[in-house]
Amino acid sequence: MRPFNTVAAELRKATTLPAVWAGIAVALFGSAAITLINAFSTRAALDAGHPEARAFTSPFETAFAAMPLGTVGAVVIGVVIFSSEYTAHSVEVGGGRQITATLAAIPHRHTVLAAKATVTILLVVILAAITMPVTVGIARLVIGSAGAETVPLDDAVERCLGGAVYWALTGLIALAITVLTRSGIIPLIVLIVNNSLVSVSLLLTNLTPLAHWLPDMAGRRLFGGLHTVEGGLDALPGALVMTGWAILLLTIAAVVLRRRDA
Repeated sequence: MRPFNTVAAELRKATTLPAVWAGIAVALFGSAAITLINAFSTRAALDAGHPEARAFTSPFETAFAAMPLGTVGAVVIGVVIFSSEYTAHSVEVGGGRQITATLAAIPHRHTVLAAKATVTILLVVILAAITMPVTVGIARLVIGSAGAETVPLDDAVERCLGGAVYWALTGLIALAITVLTRSGIIPLIVLIVNNSLVSVSLLLTNLTPLAHWLPDMAGRRLFGGLHTVEGGLDALPGALVMTGWAILLLTIAAVVLRRRDA
């Protein structure tokens, strides 16, 4: 099977998975909901004449505050695209697993992993391309003329691109870890908690500056404007480090996938 056909097949397979759509919904609707809450709070503070009550009054900044939530959707997509291969079918259809049929159709395992990585990037980037403009539009609609836009267009585009790269790399890392664990439960729990509730990497920065080189901490400045944590890498070197982590983990995943039984 040609590479293009392999990617197309994996894309069709991914879009039939309810969990993939759940991840998309979390990123899109979750970000939109948070943006609505932030925007109404900002508008209320501006109407009351207390702009200092908000950390920012820019519609773009108000919307972009919700962007880190998109990493949860990226994690779900990256995990489910591979963990679904190991989910047992119902007894009525033989009780087998999808991985057997996949490897029968595409014997080269590295090709399967490369196709799934490509599909992960495609889905996450498309999701980002939809989510970010939608949330910015919501913030501008709610805040209206009450809040002046302080983020130039070129800076806004750059930060959106950086956020999309962060989402995509997070999805690839989630995919690689899922290949290594052969299960979606562990990666989902660990990565979602780390990216949304309690960042273990952030806590580790209090113990050693080396924690700034962990993937999520290294790439955090891709979003731009986030300087709540002192130290660490700037956007470009951080992106390179995070990309290096993704390549390293995918390489290890490819070796493990090739050597072990399906």
